[in-house]
Amino acid sequence: MLKINNAFKSFGNLAILNNINLHITKNSIVGLAGPSGGGKSTLLRVMQKLENLDRGTLDIHGSTGFMFQDFQLFPHMNVFDNLTYATKVLNYQDYHQHAKDLLTKLCLINKEQHYPDQLSGGQKQRVALARSLMLKPDILLCDEPTSGLDIATINDVVDLLLSVHKMSVTMVIASHDLDFLAKIAYTQKKQVLTANILRKNSRTPPF
Repeated sequence: MLKINNAFKSFGNLAILNNINLHITKNSIVGLAGPSGGGKSTLLRVMQKLENLDRGTLDIHGSTGFMFQDFQLFPHMNVFDNLTYATKVLNYQDYHQHAKDLLTKLCLINKEQHYPDQLSGGQKQRVALARSLMLKPDILLCDEPTSGLDIATINDVVDLLLSVHKMSVTMVIASHDLDFLAKIAYTQKKQVLTANILRKNSRTPPF
């Protein structure tokens, strides 16, 4: 479903992705863990085609959705409009109920008319996750989806992502939270991104 061959990406003289090879099969969950600056976010942005590789190839079959670490919410739109903007533009059907369902699952239904500056960091994070699911992507790319969330809400996110996975959605998740990655990916293929090298990790949880 997604193949990366000999991927190399640098910013100036700093090599961020160093000849990475990765094959992600359909309906798998891949967790990317590693230190800041290790290339996790850059790799996700390459998969979403927000960044171009300097060398190497990327082959993706299916649509992708992206959850940004810094939210990227429209400040002039309320929560509901943030979720439904793309679906309206693309003339998707039944987007209204889909948005309501996601907001309910993430305990945001009472915030649908609020604007981003009226939300806490954790609430913004959940809105960003809900928006990334609105177009029902084949591959969901999540950059730190639990950053700033409390334990109860993290567990809600785990439940939501696992329910999405049951709908045959492939997921690639970058996170510093190893406990979260263990919960979300412990029965699936795991990858660890360390020192700009992607290497397989076959251990069982905890990482």
